Amino acid sequence: MTVIASFINFIFYALTLAIIVYAFTSFFLQPYHPVRRALSFIDSLLDPIRRVIPPIAGLDFSPLILILLLQLLQTVIVNLILSLR
Repeated sequence: MTVIASFINFIFYALTLAIIVYAFTSFFLQPYHPVRRALSFIDSLLDPIRRVIPPIAGLDFSPLILILLLQLLQTVIVNLILSLR
């Protein structure tokens, strides 16, 4: 069970890192840069959050909210798996 929990932790950490990279590259790279195109799947995760919470004073907080939601989901899933022992 701990192997499964470790794998799920790895997936969530990789997704969190991809979101952080996506947020930083949005400041420095053109929208059609290969790195931005490789991370375009994150837009589909951010769009529902952007519909509920629009940018405030030009700042988009949706990546931060997505990371917080992923951390919450990760904690719940891993604790559920570890409690099945």
